[in-house]
Amino acid sequence: MISWEQLAGRECGLYSLPRFAADSGLDLAAVPYTGRVLLESLLRAGEPERAALLGERLARGADPDLEMAFRPARVLVQDYTGIPLLVDLAALRSRVARPGRVNPALPVDVVVDHSVQADWAGRPDALALNEALELERNQERYAFLKWARHAFDGLRVIPPGRGIVHQVNLEQLATVVATGPDGLLSPDTVIGTDSHTTMVNGLGVLGWGVGGLEAEALMLGLAQPIRVPPVVGVRLTGAVRPGTSPTDVVLTLTRRLREENVRGVLLEFTGPGVDQLSAPDRCTVANMAPEYGAMAAFFPVDGETLRYLRQTGRRERDVALVEAYCAHQRLLREGDGPRFGRTIEFDLGGVGPSLAGPSRPDQRISLSELPGSFAELSPRPPRGTPLVAEGDIVIASITSCTSTSNPKAMLAAGLVARRAVERGLTVPGHVKTSLSPGSRAVTEYLRNAGLLADLETLGFHVAGYGCMTCNGGSGPLNEGVGEAVDREGLAVCAVLSGNRNFESRVHAQVRAGYLASPALVVALALVGHVRVDLDREPLGHDRDGVPVLLRDLWPDAAELAALEARFITPELFAAGPGPEAGWEAIGAQQGEVFDWDEASTYIRNPVYVDAAATGALRGARALLALGDDISTDHISPVGAIAADSPAGRYLSERGVRDFNSFGSRRGNHEVMARGTFGNPRLRNHLLDDGSGPGDSGGATLHVPSGERLPVFEAAERYARTGTPLIVLAGRSYGMGSSRDWAAKGPWVLGVRAVLAESFERIHRANLCAMGILPLLLPAGRSWASLGLTGHEEFDLALDGMRDSGEVGVRAGAVAFTARAEVQSAGEWDVLLAGGSLPYLLGRLDKLEKEEQR
Repeated sequence: MISWEQLAGRECGLYSLPRFAADSGLDLAAVPYTGRVLLESLLRAGEPERAALLGERLARGADPDLEMAFRPARVLVQDYTGIPLLVDLAALRSRVARPGRVNPALPVDVVVDHSVQADWAGRPDALALNEALELERNQERYAFLKWARHAFDGLRVIPPGRGIVHQVNLEQLATVVATGPDGLLSPDTVIGTDSHTTMVNGLGVLGWGVGGLEAEALMLGLAQPIRVPPVVGVRLTGAVRPGTSPTDVVLTLTRRLREENVRGVLLEFTGPGVDQLSAPDRCTVANMAPEYGAMAAFFPVDGETLRYLRQTGRRERDVALVEAYCAHQRLLREGDGPRFGRTIEFDLGGVGPSLAGPSRPDQRISLSELPGSFAELSPRPPRGTPLVAEGDIVIASITSCTSTSNPKAMLAAGLVARRAVERGLTVPGHVKTSLSPGSRAVTEYLRNAGLLADLETLGFHVAGYGCMTCNGGSGPLNEGVGEAVDREGLAVCAVLSGNRNFESRVHAQVRAGYLASPALVVALALVGHVRVDLDREPLGHDRDGVPVLLRDLWPDAAELAALEARFITPELFAAGPGPEAGWEAIGAQQGEVFDWDEASTYIRNPVYVDAAATGALRGARALLALGDDISTDHISPVGAIAADSPAGRYLSERGVRDFNSFGSRRGNHEVMARGTFGNPRLRNHLLDDGSGPGDSGGATLHVPSGERLPVFEAAERYARTGTPLIVLAGRSYGMGSSRDWAAKGPWVLGVRAVLAESFERIHRANLCAMGILPLLLPAGRSWASLGLTGHEEFDLALDGMRDSGEVGVRAGAVAFTARAEVQSAGEWDVLLAGGSLPYLLGRLDKLEKEEQR
């Protein structure tokens, strides 16, 4: 029932939560705020009975255990995921009689931020050079985007050079309260194709990351089927100590929450400590929800949210409406908070300076533990050349997206740089330094505060506005460094202010990665290596030979607060940049249906749209046998394309000289399939030789012949004999980014099932969306403890699995029952149809046939 209310001086239509609570006898104050947003979604979908059931369970702290169809207010994508998504929609259009039926049913924003790379860094013209090279390399992709912008309704493209998707979302796109096409108000909710879409949870906007395949279904009018997970409270107490950064808080929280096993739950922050965190601090915490495994990390709307909206240039009338709507709907944080079935206590006062590494974001360490953490990874002495040695930092990047949206963190980096310059400290020549702000506003306030020049003196020139180093777009190492690393077999390091440091993610030649605050990135760049205890040892010596310690350079809280109050103004955000000439000059096709170019190495008509449902899996072979914590970086190709790799050879044979990156080639299944499972740090136990599972470098064993082959070539050989494939894995399979190609690539290779001990949320859903069956091994057992080697032939009994959720597996003399990790009726429909695209195509064909009758 729609209610009409006077809010902020205007009459507004909405679905009233207080009225619903009164009618159903629900204690709304006991329901977590996250749950209240879901209740409103159910009311808007015309499901008051289901809303009453969900509300009653949440109010008493019970597990919701309820399936619902979630329809967000909008969809948000970046270009690495957005272009493949639009390629899929273009493919659907080319296969139906009425192309216009394939059209977004809700607003979609594409932010072009992942394609720029730090080819040039440490020089004043780095930004101009990188942006020019970006446009040159990506002409074909951007022309496709421009076609899509005109071909599809409700699709908005934010051109390159504006900022990273999450910061653009915070500063420009998020409204906190949405106005629908019918004029009705609702909470602003968002589904994104980047796993860190959760960053906007810090503003009280509920949203999470999904695969592009799920986003496609949403865009075509289907709701996202979810089984509402438990809502877990994180009760914050205390206050952050002076000298502790927002990054320190989130790295410490990430380790703690991983230990608390919050995989797949909805986290909600509560308690008096919430008031101690600014909105950017909250967004920093919410950004890393995928790193601690949560579906979302929600901070309810409060006065600090409203202050941030004003600070970032939102109109006063819009902010007033947000406040009035949230107050009416009981979405404005108040009192002691709601009831949770489980609450995790976290004392902000217990957080100290932190880093995370050397290979996972939950590996939180103190400053004094840094040398030991690297020694555990690579215990060899620091041998090398005069240019670079073992344990040297070869990349130091203040890069999107965890901290670059946080003025406190960025200003602190500028002040550390200023004091370092004043003392005469410099950065060693083997360290590649770069600054990739999350938006142009960051550059402006650093410049206005006089800090940009200090950062530039140390080599931290602006290299671009996008997800650069943190996504593998780090470009080449400084001259001579890469050659020395390869020649001497050195284990070298990167330090960055991003959120992911998985092996080889930042750069193929860089073994270890450390996450740190922007200020610590500057400090470690000055040292030039990780063999240092930053608590006790100096960063270097000043002009007079006096040791300079980290505490000598560190700014205090009052100094940072004064700079923020003076230089972070609404005017920085209110006026966006004008049109960019290079982008505007790119031409594009016209028309409803895209004209595919069979010679293109960027945009190809995908083969998986016409996939058939998975039949019996008998005589299957294991393509790979993997261990724990396999990330989507291990599975999906990322970063540079090596010339001697299957993908590099494919491009060379077609006359391509500038390979660009795997991310830019996601619209071409031929390139991506050749790079799948090609990570040089992937450990494939099929290749164990008795001396331990070394890095397999994208190779596997073709079991029948006993030959060691590149994964792609082995898959081709299996395909020629009609052999279906599976993958064996351990715990947390698919952790990390929401990469569609971590599911699409295996499908193209012929993989039809993955047997693992546990799956990360987004990747599990992506497997279902590609028609790949995610199967859980028996509880407490690994594939090795079951007696498997991966050399067996596998028979999987799929009959009746939808009803029972169970699949019988026989592999040689080993037999066991696996459980299908499929979590809703909607997922079963998609999986059994062969994937979401065949499912959607089937629905569209059915509609057209019904219309013809």
